[in-house]
Amino acid sequence: MPYLEHFNLREQPFRLTPDPDFLYWSKQHARAKAYMESTIWLADGFVVITGEIGSGKTTLLQSFLDELDDDVVYAVVSQTQLTPTQFLQAVLTEFGFKPFDKRKVELLDMLNMFLIEQYSNGKKVVLIVDEAQNLMHRVLEEIRLMSGIETHKEKVLRIILAGQPELKDTLDSPGLKQLVQRVRLRFHIGPLDSREMREYINHRLAVAGRPDGKLFEEDAFDIIQRYSGGVPRLINTLCDTAMLCSFADEKPTVSADDIMSAVAELDWKEHESTTGRYRKMQQVTERLNDRSNISQLEVRNDGESISVQAFPAGRIIVGRSPDNEIYIKSKFVSRHHAQIVSDENGCTIEDLNSTNGVFMGEKQVKKQQLRDGDVVTLGAYELVYTDLRRSEPANEEDFLDDSDGDDEASVVGE
Repeated sequence: MPYLEHFNLREQPFRLTPDPDFLYWSKQHARAKAYMESTIWLADGFVVITGEIGSGKTTLLQSFLDELDDDVVYAVVSQTQLTPTQFLQAVLTEFGFKPFDKRKVELLDMLNMFLIEQYSNGKKVVLIVDEAQNLMHRVLEEIRLMSGIETHKEKVLRIILAGQPELKDTLDSPGLKQLVQRVRLRFHIGPLDSREMREYINHRLAVAGRPDGKLFEEDAFDIIQRYSGGVPRLINTLCDTAMLCSFADEKPTVSADDIMSAVAELDWKEHESTTGRYRKMQQVTERLNDRSNISQLEVRNDGESISVQAFPAGRIIVGRSPDNEIYIKSKFVSRHHAQIVSDENGCTIEDLNSTNGVFMGEKQVKKQQLRDGDVVTLGAYELVYTDLRRSEPANEEDFLDDSDGDDEASVVGE
C-alpha cells in the first residue's frame, strides 16, 4: 500500500475501529481497567465506567475481556434500547440459552439457576453492559435485582456498566438510589492532556511500525490538541486526515500546515474544551453585529458557565430534546421543560408541565416575569437572564470579562 510505504508503516496507525493492540494506557485508562478487574476478585463487584464518545471505553472493554482467565464466564450486552424482558433475553442469549419463548418469570428462574450452577462449578460470572446510558429505568431496576442474586455465602454476579456521560445523570436521579447503593466503584474517563496526547500519537505510530517518533513535526501537536480536545477518536480522525494531506503532497512528515489542511477538509472548529477566548470572541462578534437580540441566557452547572446565548424577541424553548433553542442534556430536564417569551414589555418564563419544575430560589413557579439578573433553576442547571436592552457592554473586552469558562452555543450538559 503506497500510503504505508511512504511513511514506513506496517499498518494504519489511526484507524477508528477499536483495537486493543493500539490501546494507550493513560493514567485514567489504567485506573478504569483496574476498577473493572476488581469485579473479578470482589464477590459483590459492581462498577460504572463513563466517558465521552470516542474516549476509548469500548477498546478498554475489549482489552479487559481478552485477559480474563478461564474461570470467568461473561456476557456483553451492547444493544441497550430494550424492555426489561428483552434485556433478560439478551443476557441469557449471551450465556448460550434460547430464551425467546419464555415469560419473564421463567427468564429470571433460568438466570438464577445458571448463576448458582456456575458458582457451584467454581466459575465467576460477569455481566458487561456497553452503551448503558440508553437503558430504561425499569431495566436498571432489573439489573439492581440481578446484582442481588446470591448463595448463602456471597453474591454470584459481577456487573460492569459502561456508557456516555448521560449515564451519570441517570444514576443520580432520585428513583435509582437503591441501585447506586449497590455500585462499589464509579469512574469517568476524561480527555487526554497535551502530554498524554503526544504519547498517545507516538504510541500508535510505534505499534504501526514507526517507533522513531519523528513523523509529526513539533508544531503540529498543539494544533491537534486544540482541535481534538484530547478525545482519542477525534485525534485519530485528525491525524489520519493530516497524514493523507501530507501523502498527497509527497511530504515525508506531517507539519502544522498539514493539520490545518485536515481541519479545513473536515470543516472542524476548535474543540469546545479548548476554545476559551476563541468562542467568547465568536459570541461577542455575533452579539455586537446583531442589535436585534434583546435577551441573553447563560446556562450554568455547579457555578460553571456552560453556554451563553443571545436571542431576539420571540419564544425560546428550553429542554432535553435537540429541537429546542436551548438544549440541555440532562435527565433532570424534561424534553420540553420551559418556554421563555420576550417582547417589548419584557421577558416571561413558563413551566411546560415539566417533571421537576421551574424554580426561582426556593420557590417553584409556573409563570414568572423575569428581571435583569434573575436566576432560574431547572434540575441541576441554572439559567441567568440578562436584559440586553439594559446591560449591553460598551465593548468586546467588557463582555469577555463577564464570561468565564468555555461556552457552547447550542448544546450543554454532559
